[in-house]
Amino acid sequence: MSLKNEKALVVFSGGQDSTTCLYWALERFSQVEVVTFAYGQRHKQEIQVAEKIAKELGVTWTLLDMSLLNQLSPSSLTDLSQEIPKEAVEGEVPTTFVPGRNLLFLSFAGILAYGKGIRHLITGVCETDFSGYPDCRDEFVKAANLALNRALDHQFVIHTPLMWLDKAQTWELADQLGVLEKIRQDTLTCYQGIIGDGCGECPACYLRDRGLKTYLESRGDNRK
Repeated sequence: MSLKNEKALVVFSGGQDSTTCLYWALERFSQVEVVTFAYGQRHKQEIQVAEKIAKELGVTWTLLDMSLLNQLSPSSLTDLSQEIPKEAVEGEVPTTFVPGRNLLFLSFAGILAYGKGIRHLITGVCETDFSGYPDCRDEFVKAANLALNRALDHQFVIHTPLMWLDKAQTWELADQLGVLEKIRQDTLTCYQGIIGDGCGECPACYLRDRGLKTYLESRGDNRK
Protein backbone atom coordinates (compact mmCIF):
# COMPACT_ATOMS: atom_id res chain seq x y z
CA MET A 1 0.00 0.00 0.00
CA SER A 2 1.41 3.36 -1.05
CA LEU A 3 1.41 6.01 1.66
CA LYS A 4 2.57 8.90 -0.52
CA ASN A 5 -0.95 10.29 -0.82
CA GLU A 6 -1.84 9.72 2.83
CA LYS A 7 -1.67 12.01 5.87
CA ALA A 8 -0.25 11.00 9.25
CA LEU A 9 -0.30 12.26 12.83
CA VAL A 10 2.74 11.61 15.05
CA VAL A 11 2.48 11.46 18.84
CA PHE A 12 5.41 13.76 19.47
CA SER A 13 7.30 14.56 22.68
CA GLY A 14 10.46 16.05 21.19
CA GLY A 15 12.50 13.09 22.44
CA GLN A 16 14.78 10.68 20.58
CA ASP A 17 12.13 8.12 19.73
CA SER A 18 9.29 10.36 18.60
CA THR A 19 11.64 12.61 16.62
CA THR A 20 13.03 9.58 14.81
CA CYS A 21 9.44 8.58 14.08
CA LEU A 22 8.69 12.07 12.76
CA TYR A 23 11.55 11.92 10.26
CA TRP A 24 10.48 8.37 9.36
CA ALA A 25 6.97 9.64 8.66
CA LEU A 26 8.15 12.61 6.59
CA GLU A 27 9.79 10.18 4.18
CA ARG A 28 6.61 8.17 3.73
CA PHE A 29 3.55 10.40 3.92
CA SER A 30 2.46 13.37 1.84
CA GLN A 31 1.49 15.39 4.90
CA VAL A 32 2.54 14.96 8.52
CA GLU A 33 1.25 16.67 11.65
CA VAL A 34 2.32 16.21 15.26
CA VAL A 35 0.55 16.31 18.61
CA THR A 36 2.26 16.94 21.95
CA PHE A 37 0.72 16.42 25.38
CA ALA A 38 1.21 18.53 28.49
CA TYR A 39 0.53 16.11 31.33
CA GLY A 40 2.40 17.71 34.21
CA GLN A 41 5.68 16.02 33.28
CA ARG A 42 8.65 17.21 35.33
CA HIS A 43 10.69 17.47 32.11
CA LYS A 44 8.20 20.02 30.75
CA GLN A 45 10.99 21.54 28.67
CA GLU A 46 10.21 18.79 26.16
CA ILE A 47 7.13 20.75 25.12
CA GLN A 48 9.25 23.69 23.96
CA VAL A 49 11.66 21.30 22.25
CA ALA A 50 8.79 19.62 20.42
CA GLU A 51 7.40 22.95 19.27
CA LYS A 52 10.83 24.11 18.06
CA ILE A 53 11.47 20.95 16.03
CA ALA A 54 7.98 21.04 14.52
CA LYS A 55 8.44 24.65 13.44
CA GLU A 56 11.86 23.91 11.96
CA LEU A 57 10.36 21.11 9.89
CA GLY A 58 7.28 23.10 8.91
CA VAL A 59 4.77 20.61 10.32
CA THR A 60 1.54 21.54 12.08
CA TRP A 61 1.96 21.23 15.86
CA THR A 62 -0.92 20.78 18.28
CA LEU A 63 -0.53 20.94 22.07
CA LEU A 64 -3.18 19.22 24.20
CA ASP A 65 -3.63 19.71 27.94
CA MET A 66 -3.65 16.33 29.71
CA SER A 67 -2.79 17.59 33.20
CA LEU A 68 -5.61 15.50 34.63
CA LEU A 69 -3.25 12.50 34.42
CA ASN A 70 -1.37 13.71 37.49
CA GLN A 71 -4.66 14.08 39.36
CA LEU A 72 -5.57 10.47 38.65
CA SER A 73 -2.36 8.66 39.48
CA PRO A 74 0.82 10.60 40.23
CA SER A 75 4.17 9.03 39.36
CA SER A 76 7.74 10.16 39.90
CA LEU A 77 7.57 11.57 36.36
CA THR A 78 4.81 13.97 37.36
CA ASP A 79 5.12 14.30 41.14
CA LEU A 80 8.07 16.53 42.01
CA SER A 81 8.05 15.30 45.60
CA GLN A 82 9.17 11.86 44.38
CA GLU A 83 12.72 11.16 43.30
CA ILE A 84 13.54 9.66 39.92
CA PRO A 85 15.19 6.27 40.57
CA LYS A 86 18.59 5.83 38.99
CA GLU A 87 18.09 2.11 38.51
CA ALA A 88 15.04 0.02 37.75
CA VAL A 89 14.10 -2.86 40.05
CA GLU A 90 13.91 -6.07 38.04
CA GLY A 91 10.39 -7.44 37.79
CA GLU A 92 8.75 -4.21 38.97
CA VAL A 93 7.06 -1.47 36.96
CA PRO A 94 9.22 1.67 37.36
CA THR A 95 7.92 4.56 39.47
CA THR A 96 8.25 6.73 36.34
CA PHE A 97 5.36 4.80 34.78
CA VAL A 98 2.36 7.10 34.29
CA PRO A 99 -0.70 4.80 34.34
CA GLY A 100 -2.91 5.23 31.30
CA ARG A 101 -0.61 7.70 29.58
CA ASN A 102 -0.28 5.98 26.22
CA LEU A 103 -3.89 4.83 26.36
CA LEU A 104 -5.05 8.43 26.68
CA PHE A 105 -2.45 9.75 24.25
CA LEU A 106 -3.55 7.38 21.49
CA SER A 107 -7.22 7.97 22.26
CA PHE A 108 -6.92 11.74 22.05
CA ALA A 109 -4.58 11.54 19.06
CA GLY A 110 -7.21 9.39 17.36
CA ILE A 111 -9.96 11.91 18.08
CA LEU A 112 -7.77 14.75 16.77
CA ALA A 113 -6.88 12.75 13.66
CA TYR A 114 -10.53 11.87 13.08
CA GLY A 115 -11.47 15.54 12.96
CA LYS A 116 -8.67 16.23 10.50
CA GLY A 117 -9.45 13.33 8.19
CA ILE A 118 -6.23 11.52 9.11
CA ARG A 119 -6.21 7.76 9.59
CA HIS A 120 -2.51 7.03 10.15
CA LEU A 121 -1.19 7.45 13.69
CA ILE A 122 2.48 7.03 14.57
CA THR A 123 3.93 6.44 18.01
CA GLY A 124 7.49 5.70 19.14
CA VAL A 125 6.71 3.00 21.70
CA CYS A 126 8.97 -0.05 21.83
CA GLU A 127 9.00 -3.29 23.79
CA THR A 128 12.46 -4.53 22.76
CA ASP A 129 14.61 -2.14 24.78
CA PHE A 130 12.15 -0.19 26.88
CA SER A 131 11.61 1.11 30.40
CA GLY A 132 9.26 -1.63 31.59
CA TYR A 133 6.04 0.24 30.82
CA PRO A 134 3.13 -2.11 29.98
CA ASP A 135 1.59 0.40 27.56
CA CYS A 136 4.66 0.24 25.30
CA ARG A 137 3.91 -3.34 24.28
CA ASP A 138 2.79 -4.42 20.83
CA GLU A 139 -0.30 -6.18 22.21
CA PHE A 140 -1.44 -2.93 23.80
CA VAL A 141 -1.04 -0.96 20.59
CA LYS A 142 -2.98 -3.55 18.60
CA ALA A 143 -5.76 -3.48 21.19
CA ALA A 144 -5.82 0.34 21.16
CA ASN A 145 -5.98 0.32 17.37
CA LEU A 146 -8.97 -2.01 17.40
CA ALA A 147 -10.71 0.01 20.11
CA LEU A 148 -10.27 3.27 18.19
CA ASN A 149 -11.59 1.73 15.01
CA ARG A 150 -14.66 0.43 16.80
CA ALA A 151 -15.26 3.58 18.85
CA LEU A 152 -15.03 6.01 15.95
CA ASP A 153 -16.06 3.68 13.11
CA HIS A 154 -12.87 4.70 11.32
CA GLN A 155 -10.07 2.62 9.82
CA PHE A 156 -7.08 3.90 11.76
CA VAL A 157 -3.65 2.38 11.27
CA ILE A 158 -1.27 2.81 14.21
CA HIS A 159 2.35 2.58 13.06
CA THR A 160 5.12 1.68 15.53
CA PRO A 161 8.40 1.94 13.57
CA LEU A 162 10.51 1.30 16.67
CA MET A 163 8.52 -1.53 18.23
CA TRP A 164 11.07 -4.26 17.55
CA LEU A 165 14.22 -2.10 17.58
CA ASP A 166 16.55 -1.75 20.54
CA LYS A 167 18.03 1.67 21.29
CA ALA A 168 21.16 0.99 19.22
CA GLN A 169 18.99 0.11 16.23
CA THR A 170 16.92 3.25 16.80
CA TRP A 171 20.12 5.30 16.53
CA GLU A 172 20.98 3.34 13.40
CA LEU A 173 17.60 4.25 11.91
CA ALA A 174 18.25 7.92 12.71
CA ASP A 175 21.60 7.62 10.96
CA GLN A 176 19.95 6.05 7.90
CA LEU A 177 17.51 8.96 7.86
CA GLY A 178 20.49 11.34 7.96
CA VAL A 179 19.54 12.94 11.28
CA LEU A 180 21.65 11.18 13.92
CA GLU A 181 23.49 14.32 15.05
CA LYS A 182 20.32 16.40 14.88
CA ILE A 183 18.54 13.96 17.19
CA ARG A 184 21.56 13.64 19.46
CA GLN A 185 21.95 17.39 19.94
CA ASP A 186 18.43 18.82 19.70
CA THR A 187 16.04 16.30 21.31
CA LEU A 188 15.10 15.91 24.96
CA THR A 189 14.80 12.45 26.49
CA CYS A 190 16.17 13.19 29.95
CA TYR A 191 13.73 13.07 32.88
CA GLN A 192 15.61 16.01 34.41
CA GLY A 193 14.86 18.17 31.37
CA ILE A 194 18.41 18.44 29.97
CA ILE A 195 18.56 18.63 26.18
CA GLY A 196 20.94 16.45 24.17
CA ASP A 197 22.95 13.87 26.07
CA GLY A 198 21.01 14.70 29.24
CA CYS A 199 21.96 14.18 32.87
CA GLY A 200 23.52 10.79 32.19
CA GLU A 201 21.97 9.32 35.34
CA CYS A 202 18.20 8.86 34.93
CA PRO A 203 16.82 5.66 33.35
CA ALA A 204 15.93 7.45 30.10
CA CYS A 205 19.46 8.79 29.71
CA TYR A 206 20.94 5.39 30.54
CA LEU A 207 19.00 3.65 27.76
CA ARG A 208 19.70 6.43 25.27
CA ASP A 209 23.44 6.62 26.03
CA ARG A 210 23.94 2.85 26.10
CA GLY A 211 22.24 2.52 22.73
CA LEU A 212 24.28 5.33 21.20
CA LYS A 213 27.58 3.88 22.42
CA THR A 214 26.64 0.43 21.13
CA TYR A 215 25.71 1.80 17.73
CA LEU A 216 28.79 4.02 17.37
CA GLU A 217 31.04 1.11 18.34
CA SER A 218 29.32 -1.14 15.80
CA ARG A 219 30.24 1.25 13.01
CA GLY A 220 33.76 1.76 14.32
CA ASP A 221 33.18 5.23 15.72
CA ASN A 222 34.65 5.71 19.20
CA ARG A 223 33.52 9.28 19.71
CA LYS A 224 31.92 10.09 23.03
